[in-house]
Amino acid sequence: MRHRLIGIACLCTAVSVSAQPAKTYKARLAPVPIDVSMQATVAGAGSVTGTRTGNKLTLTGTFDGLRSAATIAQLHKGPVTGVRGPVVADLTVAKGTNGAINGTIDLTPALADDLDKGRLYIELHSEGAKEGNLWGWLLAQENKR
Repeated sequence: MRHRLIGIACLCTAVSVSAQPAKTYKARLAPVPIDVSMQATVAGAGSVTGTRTGNKLTLTGTFDGLRSAATIAQLHKGPVTGVRGPVVADLTVAKGTNGAINGTIDLTPALADDLDKGRLYIELHSEGAKEGNLWGWLLAQENKR
């Protein structure tokens, strides 16, 4: 009887772990902090949604209104204070003044912690703004039931 109860307990635990809902994160992409010399080159807006299932983070989003074609998009680690941080992963981006951003990242435990604490942001670069055009932090969204 004891072995049967242990087996049932293990099965219930396995089912509850695999049935965990995906976590959702959102980023609003806005122009990077600019000075007067950048006003002619930095513009646009966008949004990205991240879905975390287990240790995978899938990012999908769009942008528009750039003054020159997008060149790269990257996931960075940094504080929400607006200080730039190192690149975590490259993302796929449409090479136009509007388009899509996509990517899938395998999260290490440290990156998963950074994501949950709002320390990961997306930065989009363009031909006219090689140091960054748009950026936004991925922030956890409340999952509604």
